[in-house]
Amino acid sequence: MKRWSAVHTRLYRLTGGLIGKRLVGNDMLLLTTIGYVTGEPHTVPLLYLRDDDQLVIAASHGGRHQNPNWYENLVANPNVVVQVKGERKPMSARTATTKERAYWWPRIEAAYAGYAVYQSRTERVIPLVLLEAQLPG
Repeated sequence: MKRWSAVHTRLYRLTGGLIGKRLVGNDMLLLTTIGYVTGEPHTVPLLYLRDDDQLVIAASHGGRHQNPNWYENLVANPNVVVQVKGERKPMSARTATTKERAYWWPRIEAAYAGYAVYQSRTERVIPLVLLEAQLPG
């Protein structure tokens, strides 16, 4: 999985998202977080949904029992960089509230049925993350 993710990230970056912008019928972005242990940037390709300027991603980790590292990174430091196609911009990340998750989860499942499978594999509630433009200042 790490190798596939690295190849996807490289192709997406090199082509400004022309290669790798869609997977399983959904749009893809690149999320760069700062490692909470290493302090180094880490980038992963993820499916996303959009609502105006807000982007929504799922910390599914394929239904594993622990959250993905990128999620733990953004919990520790919510300042992230998101690349959608050729555009990179700083954003703020936060975990969706229970009410927000209730709104978004059916949309996430409708976009990619695999998320329902992932949720069935784990007892943890898969977090949804809202990515929003950083406010100046």
